Amino acid sequence: MNNHDFFTGSEFFAFEYFGAHIYGENVTFRVWAPGVRGVAVLGDFNNWTPEPMTGDGGAGIYEKTLPAKAGQFYKYRVYLHNGREVDHCDPYGFGGDLRPEWASRITDMSFDWSDEPFMRARDKGYDRPVSIYEVHLGSWLKNPDDGENGWYTYDAVAPKLVEYVKEMGYTHIELMPLGEHPFDASWGYQQTGYFCPTARYGTAAQLKRLIDLCHKNGIYVITDFVPVHFAVNDYGLAELDGVGVYEYPNEGAGRSEWGTKNFNFFRGEVRSFLQSAANFWLGEFHFDGIRMDAISNCIYWQGDVNRGVNEGAVNFVRSMNAGLHRLHPGAVLIAEDSSNFLKVTAPAEYGGLGFDYKWDMGWMNDTLDFFRTDPLFRGGCYHKLSFSMMYFYNELYLLPFSHDEVVHGKATIIQKMWGGYEQKFPQCRALYAYMYTHPGKKLNFMGNELAQFREWDENKEPDYFLLKYPLHDSFKKYISDLNRIYLTEPSLHEKEYDPARFQWLQVNDPEHVVYAYRRGAEGRRTVTALNLSGSAYEGYELKIEGGKSLVPLINSDWEPYGGSTPEKREPVKIDNHRAKLDLPAMSAIIYRVEE
Repeated sequence: MNNHDFFTGSEFFAFEYFGAHIYGENVTFRVWAPGVRGVAVLGDFNNWTPEPMTGDGGAGIYEKTLPAKAGQFYKYRVYLHNGREVDHCDPYGFGGDLRPEWASRITDMSFDWSDEPFMRARDKGYDRPVSIYEVHLGSWLKNPDDGENGWYTYDAVAPKLVEYVKEMGYTHIELMPLGEHPFDASWGYQQTGYFCPTARYGTAAQLKRLIDLCHKNGIYVITDFVPVHFAVNDYGLAELDGVGVYEYPNEGAGRSEWGTKNFNFFRGEVRSFLQSAANFWLGEFHFDGIRMDAISNCIYWQGDVNRGVNEGAVNFVRSMNAGLHRLHPGAVLIAEDSSNFLKVTAPAEYGGLGFDYKWDMGWMNDTLDFFRTDPLFRGGCYHKLSFSMMYFYNELYLLPFSHDEVVHGKATIIQKMWGGYEQKFPQCRALYAYMYTHPGKKLNFMGNELAQFREWDENKEPDYFLLKYPLHDSFKKYISDLNRIYLTEPSLHEKEYDPARFQWLQVNDPEHVVYAYRRGAEGRRTVTALNLSGSAYEGYELKIEGGKSLVPLINSDWEPYGGSTPEKREPVKIDNHRAKLDLPAMSAIIYRVEE
């Protein structure tokens, strides 16, 4: 590590210096703790007897080498100027104890990877299908042999997860945050260990085996990362010197809306800590991307546009992303950002924040609001569904139906649909056809593919038992088939951020609540027709330039998906640039244009 770079916020490899590093029969411990009287290390290798560490005389770096080995636990005892002594886990620790315990664990990070061909060939997916399955690892599948928590280890759940993702046709898995965290219900978004895979599911080596297996099967793996705020537990980063080192010094800026501490982006050592952590997950664990949480709270002070732009945070994000792109050119950086801040996905060298994709929260909110509306009144909010294409080319967007939309009284995706139980299914099928044919990458949270009515609970697995009911089983098959069409139809993913590849064919029919649009690729075109009214239409005329016929690829109302239309793939003739379509109520049909 370059000390100058660390203190000025330019270091990306601080974890190679700080933390607990094994050298033969000894371990060297290093921690940055400025503004304290001293630091000692204690662990089960010395009967938990505090061993004073040697300070560097002002920079706040403390070091000690002791006989120790992998697997042993340790803590740092920090001596404050007010006379208090506080024990902390290692901010750069690579392993930890299972909550409610919190000691750090000496960890051998060596691993024999077998994914070199995958790593060499991977890219950001701009011209490829990107269909992400978002997963909370502790609740995706419950382990009946783990009576207390029902958790599988990283490597034990890996084959099951890989098989399921391949069956469903997803290209990527996104794992909710895996950094160590004290409270299960924070889902990992309030962390104490930024370099430490949570012990809930095992060790660093077991997590690497999960990712290695995914790569062997051609599946990309993204991890959530939380660069904005951290947990307030006294053994973590909070008030390391008794006042505040990682956080802002005043409560107004230092306390987040979640009751956590906000990182102080104006401090170089904090910037080096965070970007080193991001680099650590990408480099050490071979993650294929990072989704960064709550970026609007990074851009604006406390996430409030009225408080102004946090220039320190914006400059940090821009610099971090530029560095990560240099170090990992095939990895993808994704912003969860609900603001209208410009150039989030523009390169840093052109004044952008340097993300590859941004979640389109506006699309998600407008779409779900539309589908909550009684079909009788959808004509009055007709353009709410088409508005997203007015701004789509401002950024590189990803369309999310994430965990945030299916918890805390918000209702699940299918539950948000207007009407009673049976009325919700055809609308939800049409919703997903719209999602998969709308430009932008896709993200779907676990359980959504089951048409699950129970909101997500981190202590329970999705309601897989629903698959014994025909409407739910056919819905799962429908999502899988949509994924296959998305994967195999070039027009649905190639050059999708090029405005020439999308054309509205019908976007001015609020009376019938019908929409139609064309997607194009080299030599291939698809047309999607949506009838989101409560009435069926026969012979609905659609103007289409070019082509001889429309061949149905999928119809959300086909009987195998729980609809009432027999599955037929008879082409619809295009005559004099006109096609007459039969559109079932609350349905979507995707056609291939035969030239």
